[in-house]
Amino acid sequence: MSSTEELLRRHQKRLARCRRCPKMESTPVIGRPVVSRVMLIGQAPGAREVELRQPFAWTAGKTLFGWFRSIGVDEETLRARVYLAAVCRCFPGKNPGGGDRVPDRAEIANCSSWMQAEFELLAPKLIIPAGKLAIARFLDADKLDAVVGKKHRITLAGFESDVIPLPHPSGASVWHRIEPGKTLLARALALIAAHPAWRSIQGGARA
Repeated sequence: MSSTEELLRRHQKRLARCRRCPKMESTPVIGRPVVSRVMLIGQAPGAREVELRQPFAWTAGKTLFGWFRSIGVDEETLRARVYLAAVCRCFPGKNPGGGDRVPDRAEIANCSSWMQAEFELLAPKLIIPAGKLAIARFLDADKLDAVVGKKHRITLAGFESDVIPLPHPSGASVWHRIEPGKTLLARALALIAAHPAWRSIQGGARA
């Protein structure tokens, strides 16, 4: 086991004990301690992710993994070679009117230090945020068509990284199924497929 993997395991044990947000309806949902230069970042787990104890485990995850399968990486390979994270690691609960509650600013701020520690440990070369809340951690996400389909270079925790955003894969969203979303999603996936860090996970090596 590498020293980075050991530090990552310790980090995840601390994360698992986090109870900073009293309105959250679960404890943290955490992916595998994968030492990777690729990070996939979602919004927050849903109720089924809590039951199954892994990120991206239900309907939206199936859509997301279908996108990645189209560029050469199946679900098991991705889970084994990409670090999975989220803006908030706990299930926020349901909205009274239906759908999952969006985490509030305080909850996002409370959870931000966990992701910051992961950036510092992994120094990712490629960050893939899925959905507006995740994209907003790095870029202005007011208009998806202004950021999806492009590669964005940012400085993060003292190193440079590429951010290639994806739309949220939720079945409730039609953005990625109509234009310009369909074309921009295809463009984003092509950029991910061509990225050296992504190509390295296909071969199993750390970039």
